Amino acid sequence: MSTGTLAMNQIRRQTIRAELNPMDKSTIVSIYPKDIKEIKSTITPSVYEMKAGSVKEPSILVVGSASWWREIDEEQPLLEITNSSIQVADSVVTDYCKGLLGVSFPDVMPGIFWIPGEFSLKQIRETHANLLKRAEERQKAYFNQLIRMADGFWARTNGNPLSILEDMKIAARELGLQNKDWMKDHVMMGMSKCVACGSPRNLEFPVCPNCKAVTDPVKAKELGIQFAS
Repeated sequence: MSTGTLAMNQIRRQTIRAELNPMDKSTIVSIYPKDIKEIKSTITPSVYEMKAGSVKEPSILVVGSASWWREIDEEQPLLEITNSSIQVADSVVTDYCKGLLGVSFPDVMPGIFWIPGEFSLKQIRETHANLLKRAEERQKAYFNQLIRMADGFWARTNGNPLSILEDMKIAARELGLQNKDWMKDHVMMGMSKCVACGSPRNLEFPVCPNCKAVTDPVKAKELGIQFAS
């Protein structure tokens, strides 16, 4: 094959997207308190990320169409196949949730959903409050499912903290169940031993609750704590 022919083939096989339809938009909404990153390696764009959301402050991501390329033969340009924003949004939500333990569509899952069209958070609150409410109900059911599973794992493993997944700890925190036995290990992760008496202390506080030693003088000064001389 000549150099010129090889160069032409390389040009034909470039994956250059056609002009996009600016009206083809969908909005993904999340009240799930965890960052989301979904990778679609076969399409372009291929990475979809959302910040952690909440009932009070949902996170939103507006997506457009995406493309993949089909090979016809070596002499023909690659054929671009376009997926609409609706297909992209549905794939992001569905595939992300499918990978989570405890999900049971459509009623037990994180509070993530999508809406055809481009919407601001204000518009979603005003026109799709029912969808936000439904997402909250589904997420609560999902969290309760994780709590039940965590209780079972904890009992079957005789209290092995490694049996409790991070998502279960998030569920307990969101439902106000930090008193669970399997959450104590999670709470202790934010604690350290006092240098004076050796008892556990919370790193957020500069004074040991047991012996009253000042374990972090700099932080104590920043908080304006005064000590009797």
